[in-house]
Amino acid sequence: MEERVYNFSAGPSQMPLEVLEKARDEFLCYLGAGCSVMEMSHRSASFDEIIDGAEETLRKIMRIPEDYAVLFMQGGATTQFSMVPMNLAAQGDTFAYIQTGQFATKAKEEGDRWGNAVFAGSSKDANYSYIPETADIPPGAKFLHITGNNTIYGTSFPELPAHGDVPLVADWSSAILGRWIEVKDYDLIYAGAQKNMGPAGLAVVIMKKKLLERDVDPVVPIMLRYKVAADNRSMYNTPPTFSIYMAKLMFEWVQGKGGVEAMEKTNREKAAMLYDFIDSSEIYTNPVRKKDRSIMNVTFTLPTEEDTKGFIALCKERGIINIKGHRSVGGCRASIYNGMPMEGVKKLIDTMKEFELRR
Repeated sequence: MEERVYNFSAGPSQMPLEVLEKARDEFLCYLGAGCSVMEMSHRSASFDEIIDGAEETLRKIMRIPEDYAVLFMQGGATTQFSMVPMNLAAQGDTFAYIQTGQFATKAKEEGDRWGNAVFAGSSKDANYSYIPETADIPPGAKFLHITGNNTIYGTSFPELPAHGDVPLVADWSSAILGRWIEVKDYDLIYAGAQKNMGPAGLAVVIMKKKLLERDVDPVVPIMLRYKVAADNRSMYNTPPTFSIYMAKLMFEWVQGKGGVEAMEKTNREKAAMLYDFIDSSEIYTNPVRKKDRSIMNVTFTLPTEEDTKGFIALCKERGIINIKGHRSVGGCRASIYNGMPMEGVKKLIDTMKEFELRR
């Protein structure tokens, strides 16, 4: 393909053209540096400007309180599955997870390696088609972990579960910056960047600074300690410099478009348009309880596997890619993150209508 298409991938996701164009213009020689960000020392004044600017802009658009640290980490959200229990609990401690899909399950499995990880709620009984409304948190739990938005199953927490004084940890990888998240309601938020924040290779952690004060088991590797990252401005070793630079451009783009609130308004409009069509269709079906539907990842099925293959083929002809559902569930999935324009959603709906009329 020689022309850009509409990329509905769950991640790495489509990015705004303006961001890609700015990165292109600065690629060979970043402003005043005499070299590309790809070649730049992370100890240079130019990169200081980049990483400080990224944090400053993110703090503004998410209104992050001063008593929260912002960390730029490697290893994606999956590494956070291990880091959270290792930094927030001692070996053998109890901590709880709400099971809403594959990634919540994987997070709990990593918790099992460190302590007594338990499920405080689950929607596995209905193939993760809803969000549990309550959490049965065991006494003495060191934290409650939720996966805020579930890319595979297309669900999202409409409101937070009651958790009392138990610290709340959330993986918001696939919805951060796409819907409003009140940072002060959480003790720790983490997110892989490759949905709404930029390219793969970076995870952002936002956490209460007081959590950095607790003693960490000496067995925890130095690169898996939040305090080490915080004390070294996320640069204990060479960080993912280009991914941080791209995230900075994404943060600035969100700010220029009116902030996270404006992003959410547009994303809700895109999602409503797509869900309304699916609900009125005779061949497309969305299995998720309506109040728990994600505005980032819209899943749907067709009557037969042959129909699904035919629809995906038509999409490719019409300049729509990565519409196939996750291999574990099949069907189709449209990920409509911030970088997906309204025109892309309209093009998808037109293609869905075309296939339905053909069938």
